[in-house]
Amino acid sequence: MTVEEFMAAVTLFKLPEQVTLRELKARHRELVRKYHPDGHGVDDATIRDINAAYTLLSGYCAEYKYRFSAAEFLEQYPEERLRQQFGWDPVWGGAEPD
Repeated sequence: MTVEEFMAAVTLFKLPEQVTLRELKARHRELVRKYHPDGHGVDDATIRDINAAYTLLSGYCAEYKYRFSAAEFLEQYPEERLRQQFGWDPVWGGAEPD
């Protein structure tokens, strides 16, 4: 896979910079429903391009190296970062730190 192929797939799917695997699958289903040749009279090349792009993107996701660090966790779950930062505050239901 080249970066050009990757970006073409992202563009075809009209993906934002960050998506979950669930969102990627949902977008694929949406595009297949919209452009499937049996239902909408679209040529076979369109659905082949969509499926090829999905194969490329899902392969990228399957090979993605996840970071299991506290910093990455706090990036993904900002509520926990805020709880750690301000959890002692009575406004958040906490008590003064000892």
